[in-house]
Amino acid sequence: MPGPLQGVRVLDLTTVLMGPYATQILADYGADVIKVEPPEGDGTRGIGPMRSPGMGAIFLNANRGKRSIALDLKNPEARKALLELASASDVLVYNTRPQAMARLGLSYEEVRAVNPGIVYVGLFGFGRGGPYADKPAYDDLIQGAAGLPALSLLSGSPVPRYVPTTIADRTVGLSAVGAILAALFHRQRTGEGQSIDVPMFETMTQFVMGDHLAGRSFVPPEGPTGYARLLAHERRPYATADGYICALIYSDKQWKNFCALIGQAGMFTDDARLKNLTTRTRNIDALYRFVGETMATRSTAEWMDVLEKADIPCMPMHTPDSILDDPHLRAVGFFREIDHPSEGRLVSMAVPSSWSQTQPAPTRPAPRLGEHTVEVLTEAGLGEDRIRALLPAFKPEIPAP
Repeated sequence: MPGPLQGVRVLDLTTVLMGPYATQILADYGADVIKVEPPEGDGTRGIGPMRSPGMGAIFLNANRGKRSIALDLKNPEARKALLELASASDVLVYNTRPQAMARLGLSYEEVRAVNPGIVYVGLFGFGRGGPYADKPAYDDLIQGAAGLPALSLLSGSPVPRYVPTTIADRTVGLSAVGAILAALFHRQRTGEGQSIDVPMFETMTQFVMGDHLAGRSFVPPEGPTGYARLLAHERRPYATADGYICALIYSDKQWKNFCALIGQAGMFTDDARLKNLTTRTRNIDALYRFVGETMATRSTAEWMDVLEKADIPCMPMHTPDSILDDPHLRAVGFFREIDHPSEGRLVSMAVPSSWSQTQPAPTRPAPRLGEHTVEVLTEAGLGEDRIRALLPAFKPEIPAP
């Protein structure tokens, strides 16, 4: 099946992870994503492990489905070629600061002059109106600025910790996908293109404070910030007799069933802490500690069996290795082996959503640097002489006539 974005062309000027993750999703949805790289390539090409230079694992897992062209955009002729590509594109995405785009002569005004209907999307650190606007931004910095490491302190960690995944890059990338799709829908109805900024700091502040604005949601405040259940020190996978289990005892019914399961049915009615959600939240650390002590008395398999029978939500705790063998993911075909033309056999992840009519799917593996330069520039109408003039820095051969 063709993907839902078949016929949409995306000019992808992003590097590292936030932007490439967003544009990979668009590529999975069927868009023709043209990845514009500097002659030295996207920096993530060098993050190992890898089999071939410039084809590191992080790059392979954020750039499938794209065509790569290599252009030195500081070269006026390369900039001119890019504007010709932009004139026939639906979306342009970048993740440098807007000032850098302006210095390259690729501001929204300059791109709009060749394509008034383009959706021009910037992913960068901070909104333009504040004092942080000129600051550089990376996932760690934005995690810290949005308060994520502080939450680990508030939940009892002896030191603040970053979330050990690129949660800011990927969350902002997902937000950008939504913004791009909404802008394309608006353009379909009105014919209007537009410029969109997706700042990391503001996006992640909304992400974090949706849970933790709490009592400060009210004016005057009705209490402090922080959602007590999420900040409970004892909120963590429970150690069992032989491993760990993730279980959430939350509703009245679940607590009643758990008390009966452990032979303390009267506890649900007699313990004032269990009266309702409000009292449980107020005493959540002590209750989680009680559950944790109880969980240590049986094996993970035993708990999985009895908790599921008691209709209490539970899951085993995976590691990055064990999840590769998860029976559910195996049944739905989530991890798949593919053949890459230069990298050999690889593990690829499926598009996680299921569609009845236009099922998205990866259309091609992650590209080698500049692999499609000649192909894309020829499609844009550049003649052989102009293409040859742009090639020395990145070496792809023009095929013989």
